Order: sequence, then structure tokens, then C-alpha cells
Amino acid sequence: MVKDVLHDTTERMHKATEALRDDLKKVRTGRASPALVEGLLVEYYGMPTPLQQLATINVPEPRLIAIKPFNPKDSSAIERAILKSDLGLNPSSDGQIIRLMIPLPTEERRRELVKMVDRRVEEARVAVRNIRRDAIEDLRDFEKEKLISEDDLRHGRDEIQRFTDRHIEQIDKIGRDKEAEVLEV
Repeated sequence: MVKDVLHDTTERMHKATEALRDDLKKVRTGRASPALVEGLLVEYYGMPTPLQQLATINVPEPRLIAIKPFNPKDSSAIERAILKSDLGLNPSSDGQIIRLMIPLPTEERRRELVKMVDRRVEEARVAVRNIRRDAIEDLRDFEKEKLISEDDLRHGRDEIQRFTDRHIEQIDKIGRDKEAEVLEV
């Protein structure tokens, strides 16, 4: 029983950490990254479709994203989706390839991005702590129902705390790395 709770807890904490990592990939820095536009929804035959299903996305230069639609007729729909998005980028197209120049963010914009990264990191920490709380409550319930002993409860709690500490440390490192990337000129 305790092992099941511990396994579930580590899995959920790992997913929270990975969700933060994926979320922060979408934060725009001065560097081009396919993750900025991959999930962008494009109106395709009346259905919102992720851009990565309609085109290949390359980064030929550090500040340029090149999008080559599988069907050149979809270029205008892709351009509209980029303009509608909150990316703040202006696409330029030659009919075959859509190019997105990633401007260097201003100092003020960098500070805003750092605050946003801090908020998302804190949300991930809270998620991990909530997972810890739920797991410990489960163990307490098992102990009340006499399914596990007091020693098992104590051991499980200590193990869950170790998992929590490890994941909080990972989350902090991910946040520090992203802040350094955002502040890089």
C-alpha cells in the first residue's frame, strides 16, 4: 500500500516538473525555438489544428524560425494564426516559407518575463506540495483504517518529503536556467 502511494506520488511530481519544463519552453526569449509555435492552433478546414501537423518548423539561425507548410495554400491560414496569437511576431512569407524574426526583448520585457517565469515556478512548487499533502493524507487514512502501521506511516512520510525536496530542487534549477536564458543579451 505504502509503495503504491509512493509510486503514484513520484509519478505525479515528475509530471508536474515536466509540465513546468514544457510550459517554460514557450516563454519567448531572444532565441528562436520551435516550441514557441509548435502548439499554435491554426484554423484548418474549420478545425483548430496544431501548427506542427500542418508544417515543418526549423530554426536555421538563432533568431529566425522558418515554417514550411506541407501544402503552400495553407500559408495564409498559418500567417493569420501567428498574427492572432499573443506572440507579438510578424510573419513574412514568400508563398513557400513563412519566416519569423525573433526580436531581442527590451530590458523591461526581460524583467516581465522573469516575473512570469517566477510565477510559473511558484505554481509548480505549489503543485508538488499539494501532491505531498494528498499523499500524506492517504497514508494517514490507511493508518486510521489499520491497513498500515505507525512506522509505515512515518517511513512513508519521510520518503514523500525526500521526493518533494528533490522535485522542488529540480523546479528551482529549471527556473534559474530559464531566468538566465531570459536575461541573456
